[in-house]
Amino acid sequence: MDVTAAQVKTRACELGFDLCGVARAHPLPPEPLDRWLSRGWDAELGYVRARREERLDPSRLVSGARSVIVVAASYAPSPEDPEPVPGELAIARYARGRDYHNVLLKPVRKLATWLRERGASVYAEVDAGAVMEKAWAQEAGIGWIGKNGCLIHERLGSWLLLGALITDADLEADAAHPDRCGECTLCIPACPTGAIREPRYVDSALCIAYHTIEHRNAIPEEIARRAGGRLFGCDACQDACPWNRRATPGALVQLRARTASLRTDEVLSLTDEETWRRFEGTPLLRAGRDGLVRTALAVGEVAAARARALTQDPAPGVREQARQRLSATET
Repeated sequence: MDVTAAQVKTRACELGFDLCGVARAHPLPPEPLDRWLSRGWDAELGYVRARREERLDPSRLVSGARSVIVVAASYAPSPEDPEPVPGELAIARYARGRDYHNVLLKPVRKLATWLRERGASVYAEVDAGAVMEKAWAQEAGIGWIGKNGCLIHERLGSWLLLGALITDADLEADAAHPDRCGECTLCIPACPTGAIREPRYVDSALCIAYHTIEHRNAIPEEIARRAGGRLFGCDACQDACPWNRRATPGALVQLRARTASLRTDEVLSLTDEETWRRFEGTPLLRAGRDGLVRTALAVGEVAAARARALTQDPAPGVREQARQRLSATET
């Protein structure tokens, strides 16, 4: 295989990535992942447990794996980006533009094809495969895992989206990035629900992002009460991070913010067809009509009559949330 780490990084830059680093492939220490799983902090994210061994050992994905390439794109905000309208339901920054899975997967696949053309075997993914992207990103020198569990870069902050490629190409590895959080713990008390149980350990069952994106049943009343009108995701711990105050705006146009918030009434009125029409190609489609309506019921200002009508909704999660909302209103 006639390819070097420098060539890989040049190609990654040509494809639009802000950062690229290389780590030596090896089995990762299982203790951090197993600690998180053993405490049940994965909530109902069964797909993590299902591929534990592959997440820890890249050779299970590529026979003879020698290198892990990590690429990163910034979605750091610019002064021109829209911000949530007061009184509306907020959308997390990463979800205000196009779906990053689609935006990043195309150049990641191009990089994988480029490597294969040079004789390498490659497994490539963007946040949907069995790879511990943040752990490898730190080993590849891109940044360090902060106390909120996010990867942080000195110039780009934690507004980063990652892709990973495991390959049998023997590339020169970068030095692992040192931890630069120091004594700072601002992100931990900034979490509205106390989901950061320990530095670098987030309890999904308490996380607003988990409940508004992954969870399908009614959002617990205590979580909803502390959600602060967040419709999809949560940036509280990242907003508190000092490294994000100096982050330079992201360059990829497709990741630029378009919609920062939505009115409660327009979300409650969504149909399946309108949800597809408005949000196809964006992260919000992951929650779907049912998830968005359920969350609006949980965290928005909703009249009792509107909640009562939604107790007859076809979606079980919406019905359950509507009943919970009515019960809280009546008490």
